[in-house]
Amino acid sequence: MTQLELQSRNGVAPPGMDEENLGHPSEQPAKTPKKLTLIPLIFLIYFEVAGGPYGEEPAVQAAGPLLALLGFLLFPFIWSVPEALITAELSTAFPGNGGFVIWAERAFGPFFGSLMGSWKFLSGVINIAAFPVLCVDYLEKIIHPFESGWPRHISILISTLVLSFVNYTGLAIVGWAAVLLGVISLSPFIIMSLIAIPKIQPHRWLSLGQKGVKRDWNLFFNTLFWNLNFWDNVSTLAGEVDKPQKTFPRALLVAVVFTCLAYLVPLFAVIGAVSVDQRDWGSGFHADAAELIAGRWLKVWIEVGAVLSAIGLFEAQLSSCAYQLEGMANLAILPKLFGSRAKWFNTPWVGILLSTLITIGMSYMDFTDIISSANFLYSLGMLLEFSSFVWLRRKLPEIKRPYRVPLRIPELVLMCLIPSAFLVVIMVIATKIVYLVSGLMTVGAIGWYFLMKFCRENKVLNYSVAEDEEER
Repeated sequence: MTQLELQSRNGVAPPGMDEENLGHPSEQPAKTPKKLTLIPLIFLIYFEVAGGPYGEEPAVQAAGPLLALLGFLLFPFIWSVPEALITAELSTAFPGNGGFVIWAERAFGPFFGSLMGSWKFLSGVINIAAFPVLCVDYLEKIIHPFESGWPRHISILISTLVLSFVNYTGLAIVGWAAVLLGVISLSPFIIMSLIAIPKIQPHRWLSLGQKGVKRDWNLFFNTLFWNLNFWDNVSTLAGEVDKPQKTFPRALLVAVVFTCLAYLVPLFAVIGAVSVDQRDWGSGFHADAAELIAGRWLKVWIEVGAVLSAIGLFEAQLSSCAYQLEGMANLAILPKLFGSRAKWFNTPWVGILLSTLITIGMSYMDFTDIISSANFLYSLGMLLEFSSFVWLRRKLPEIKRPYRVPLRIPELVLMCLIPSAFLVVIMVIATKIVYLVSGLMTVGAIGWYFLMKFCRENKVLNYSVAEDEEER
């Protein structure tokens, strides 16, 4: 192993590579991209995780008002805060594109870095595929030909391509677009909550649910998990952030508080102001509640906001997937081609193109079980991420950590065990088809690692760094 590799693996910036861009090869395009600043980063994190209170309603349907409120009050402390703390520490210690892939590679070697990358990339692109479909689902209420047939297929294709091109223009544009989309999509919920205040009856918050409605714990926990995960996705953009050692912890702190309030305030308002059958609390019920509270005009605004939210989610998560692939190329887990930057916009065009093509393919599938499998793969990735976090504290205690979780290793283990137990619960209640699909995807990910290893050793493809596999 070369001295350059040894320095890079131990978190030391080698010559020609500054500390804030550790993990990038020293060869960079001549054009310097605009870095992400605090406000756009906050909204990108927000769209990586939530994008608004759309989709929180099934928690009420599954377990009743009180448990839904308690879930969104307590789950952030069980899941969101630990994940955000880990992201803040490791993103500032290893501030290169690739994020969690870098962490797993530094902790356990290239095999686990590749496996982490495959798990997270697959779960990411499957999630992305849902957003153009969601946009068309809302538009079809206005443009009826979009309901089925070739007009629907063409509209999904065009919306995917247009949104992908926006991503191609650069993170600075995507970041400020996220700010605009966030403000517009959240505004109707703020208005609805204010109008609802005189109509709120607090005793409704204490309801354990409607008689005769059986609790659906699977739906309840998956709703919480779906709405409050993916905090670590933004780590793959760490190399594009201005002064990441300072900006990342601040952005994550604000984003956690902001996101939790965005879920809780409308939920308290609607539960307190509207009395309906518990079974009506399906996805999209907030729009119906807005009509009951303020009128049809607010319902339409929330539906428009849902489309804007889906756009923001698409852009944020596509960016995460594309820069993750670039980071994997910088680590020589993927061929050098995946680290290529576009000449005009200096964006990772190969990652954007590949993610877009897979997204288009997934958009036309009935992927209910595949999405569940994506959550399963994400859970496997998170278990590896928690392990990497604790092991890096033990393995590399001397690494400079501009932000450091103020706990010792035994306390860190406890902090990670609680959300890990929840991940195990999510995985245990999965269906047989989810086990099958997830297993096949994992076998494919392992096979992909050995294929890349063969190509690297036999110089079939070009890689960023020549590696000695035995020493690694």
